[in-house]
Amino acid sequence: MESVGRLAGGIAHDFNNMLQAILGHAELALNQVDPFHLIHADLIEIHHAAERSANLTRQLLAFASKQTIAPKLLDLNQIVEGTLKMLGRLIGEEIEPVWIPGKDLWLVYIDPSQIDQISANLCVNARDAISGTGKITIETGNAIFDDNYCEQHYGYIPGEYVLLSVSDNGCGMDQKTIAHVFEPFFTTKGFGKGTGLGMSTVYGIVKQNNGFINVYSEPGKGTTIKIYLPRFKKESEPIQIGTPKVGLTKGRETILLVEDDQAILKMTEKMLKQLGYQILTAQTPKEAINIAQKYTNNIHLLITDVVMPDMSGPELTERLLTIFPNIKVLFMSGYTANVIAHQGVLDEGVHFIQKPFLIKDLGTKVRSILENID
Repeated sequence: MESVGRLAGGIAHDFNNMLQAILGHAELALNQVDPFHLIHADLIEIHHAAERSANLTRQLLAFASKQTIAPKLLDLNQIVEGTLKMLGRLIGEEIEPVWIPGKDLWLVYIDPSQIDQISANLCVNARDAISGTGKITIETGNAIFDDNYCEQHYGYIPGEYVLLSVSDNGCGMDQKTIAHVFEPFFTTKGFGKGTGLGMSTVYGIVKQNNGFINVYSEPGKGTTIKIYLPRFKKESEPIQIGTPKVGLTKGRETILLVEDDQAILKMTEKMLKQLGYQILTAQTPKEAINIAQKYTNNIHLLITDVVMPDMSGPELTERLLTIFPNIKVLFMSGYTANVIAHQGVLDEGVHFIQKPFLIKDLGTKVRSILENID
């Protein structure tokens, strides 16, 4: 599984770079073509296909535990309750959702979006296992496992955990199927009805957050998935749920854009110019340093790829800070876990945008950095 994860992460990184060029240019073209023009519908289809492909690469990165995440101190009950409406739409009216929140639940330290991913994937799988009417039960609770218990129960790890459980009364699985359930692209659904990345995504997220997952199922008796996330023990830290929304506002500041892929460089430059910014471009870190040394006005923001020849994005940042001490930085990449993040977790104050991104995502991110909105 670890070897497959490394392969999946590498593939996802390369595809994200290619998808950024496809998605970005399709979006730029759509902004210039009349909606009634014949080519507009074709551009929409290209855009949708690129977005679907980007979603697949995100799932591959999740399986490989290579997602770049921004964890927060969370009450799992509040997060799950916030997703219940969305989950209701996913499972449909014929299936009854049952929510059983645990009392006095411990806190966990995880990216809220990852809880959304886990809940959505598990509920969709549960829905697909049910023929006609049925019931899906979502439950939380606290759990403590000591050494003796873990010695007698395979797959358990000693410690204090917060449990997230999703159960269904669907068709269930035999042991042969359970043995493959976390493998990427393994699916019990018919051709064209599933990518086989749902459970592998959940597996990757849980592993990235130092938890573990168990599957209980029998043919004809339904399935229960139990996820155990480590209890967060530090005190006096505020509970944060979600992030404030920032409106898409145009700007006039000067941005130094550094990207070794020429297609992505040109496309991102066009995006930023549409948003009103003054853009300086460089295809190598050395070229970026040269531009900064000669530029007589202020450079407000550096947007740089993470992995480049000769010098990484973080190394370039250190060099440019000696020239512009107040310059702000936005890193971009299809995959950053081993470069600017520690095991995929961003340091506080480090800003990152995942390729491929849309104009609105880039615009919102840039404004939030320039206006110091966290």
